[in-house]
Amino acid sequence: MARALIVTEVAMDLCSEIYNLTRDFPDCEKFGLRSQMRRCAVSIPSNIEEGAHRGSRKDFLRFLYIARGSLAELRTQLRIAVRLGYIRSGENELLSRTYQLLNALIRSLK
Repeated sequence: MARALIVTEVAMDLCSEIYNLTRDFPDCEKFGLRSQMRRCAVSIPSNIEEGAHRGSRKDFLRFLYIARGSLAELRTQLRIAVRLGYIRSGENELLSRTYQLLNALIRSLK
């Protein structure tokens, strides 16, 4: 459970960063890319925590895989934001760190 808490904290930091990053997106993206990126970012720590409290290893793993899928989706959305000129770089240190921690947690539960 301690590992879940660590990855959740890093994922929440990522979520905060995504909210700050998307704050200056154009108004036309209010219900588009900005909203989608924020939903993805929120779903990552949410799924980790929900899985951790489900009571079974199998359920926990399922929710960790969902969180990892949201991370992949967010990575793609960052690349799209770069192509659209909304941000300079699609590289995100917190995203990479969350991915590493999440993969380590998944491996430890397998």
